[in-house]
Amino acid sequence: MKRLFLIEFHKLKNSRSAKTLSIIYFALFFGITLFSSIRFNFGSIDFQLAEQGIFNFPYIWHFNTYILALLKIFLAIVIVSMMSSEYTNRTLKQNLIDGLSKKEFILSKFLNVVFFAFASTVLVFIVSLILGYSFSDFNELSIVFSDLEYLLAYFVKLLGFFSLCMFLGILVKRSAFALGFLFLIWVFEVIVTLIVKFKAEGLDFILKFLPLESMSNLIIEPITRMENIKMGAQSIDPTFIKSYDVSFVSIMIVLVWTFIFIYGSFAILKKRDL
Repeated sequence: MKRLFLIEFHKLKNSRSAKTLSIIYFALFFGITLFSSIRFNFGSIDFQLAEQGIFNFPYIWHFNTYILALLKIFLAIVIVSMMSSEYTNRTLKQNLIDGLSKKEFILSKFLNVVFFAFASTVLVFIVSLILGYSFSDFNELSIVFSDLEYLLAYFVKLLGFFSLCMFLGILVKRSAFALGFLFLIWVFEVIVTLIVKFKAEGLDFILKFLPLESMSNLIIEPITRMENIKMGAQSIDPTFIKSYDVSFVSIMIVLVWTFIFIYGSFAILKKRDL
């Protein structure tokens, strides 16, 4: 296992595009969180986003995991480009000649996926703790460490998404085409969602089984959970009720998709003539 991880780390270290995109990702990661803590003072306008309660414990776990998950496309590009480079640079064929089995190759790529997902989750945890203790009105340990299931949902969400990107990278071999396929999957799901909602409302339960939709369902948008927004929504619609809990069913659906993507990657590689 360690040998496979070191192989992937060596490839990542020597990939200029992977390093550039990773740096951009983590720079944006910290940039967004720092932006939220900046106070803007223009004449009579004195505003700081952090004062709106977004960094209060335990709400911060929900807010940060939702917002920062939007940046996952940058790491997805890294994963897709590294897969395509295996074909263009013939490192895949060389790895197999050197004795690496196809199963070990897929495992090494999956370890790469797990690493990116885990590293991002740890960063969210650390940054959220720092911002929470800096701006939160509630610092009791029982409150600070509640709602940590959003971190689990964040990790599973990235794991599923990166596994899909890995599968597409192996399927089409070219990073641009793989990202194009990813976009087409999103468009397809949007069309299916519109058809179901406007033409077949009784079948809306099938939407939660779509790959990208199931990943999206792991962390429900947190904006309407804020007290002032919720009160405004309830004043317009007194029956407004929304669950923001992390669903165990959603986690299981994404994990099943993750397995399908990893197994599918292995099945394609196993049958493909290299």
